[in-house]
Amino acid sequence: MKTSIALGLVFVSVCAVSANAQENGFKSLFNGRDLAGWAGRPEHWSIEDGAITGRTTREHPAKGNNFLIARDGDANLVVSDFELRLSYRIVPNNDKGFANSGIQYRSKDFGNFVVGGYQADMEAGKTYSGILYEERMDGILAQRGQKTVVKTVDGKTRVEVVGSLGRSEDIQAKIKDKDWNDYVVIARGNHFQHFINGVQTVDVVDEREGGKAVKSGILALQLHAGDPMTVQFRDIRLKNLSGGPAKRSDLDLLQGEWRPTELVANGKALDDDALADIKVTFKGTDYTYETKKNSGQGSFKLDTETNPKRMEVRDSEGREYPAIYEVTEDSFKACYAVNGAARPSEFKSTEGSDHVYAVYKRK
Repeated sequence: MKTSIALGLVFVSVCAVSANAQENGFKSLFNGRDLAGWAGRPEHWSIEDGAITGRTTREHPAKGNNFLIARDGDANLVVSDFELRLSYRIVPNNDKGFANSGIQYRSKDFGNFVVGGYQADMEAGKTYSGILYEERMDGILAQRGQKTVVKTVDGKTRVEVVGSLGRSEDIQAKIKDKDWNDYVVIARGNHFQHFINGVQTVDVVDEREGGKAVKSGILALQLHAGDPMTVQFRDIRLKNLSGGPAKRSDLDLLQGEWRPTELVANGKALDDDALADIKVTFKGTDYTYETKKNSGQGSFKLDTETNPKRMEVRDSEGREYPAIYEVTEDSFKACYAVNGAARPSEFKSTEGSDHVYAVYKRK
């Protein structure tokens, strides 16, 4: 055998092993031939060119959004913590350029192939692909490029933007028009991430109350009502993540009540009696502190992409305290700038620095 051929075979073998390793634990949800394992309206869903195809026409319009639902035997497939990978292509068959679809997950079956819940959106336009939309419920939970925390405030849903993944226009530039794109959806606990062509599009933590932060539900593909369009899906693979420990985000790690074990302001340390009097509580992106003499509250944002990581703290009167931080399961330390001082670059406080260094332990 010629050396070049032998090397080629070795290269192919290595690639095959790498691909199998990357797909370890994933199960295919589509056989590439028919709609076995799926259920939907036959006038709208079929197989074309080895891909699941949803199509609306003038003769067969979608009267309201309808869905192709993944099945597990005789019942709907239910997902909880998972990673989903697939490829999609979406094409408008009209002069308006309209085509919209999505991946429903942890969703509810309303009957007659109508589904509501979390949706990884996609479209032929330049605005909605990659967002987290909640079909039939609270609408947009994150625009493209946003990190958000979704809360219940006074009985209503409030979306708070706590960070950025990049400009929406820059992410859109990575999405191919009328061609195949790769979509990944990851759900762990109340943390959701979407990716298109390897670029993260949203990062969402859902802290809503009253059962709105759904832990499990069905998986489905959307065909949107409106002008004629076509959407196709292929290479649909699902990995169950429930069996292994999920890495918690810094925001998750901060939640709860903390007590300081060390606090140094302008180089002067508080004594143990003063430390025992302090309690700090984080809930979502809000904080409260309490002592025997006073209390206060405010909000914060985290930036995990810097080194050291940054925290932007704002009290209820609008005063800002730029900080750096580190957090683990049971330990949290931060160094804050007060009185308009510059953000600290290291975890220490010296005389005249207007920096406050604090170490907390979980109560």
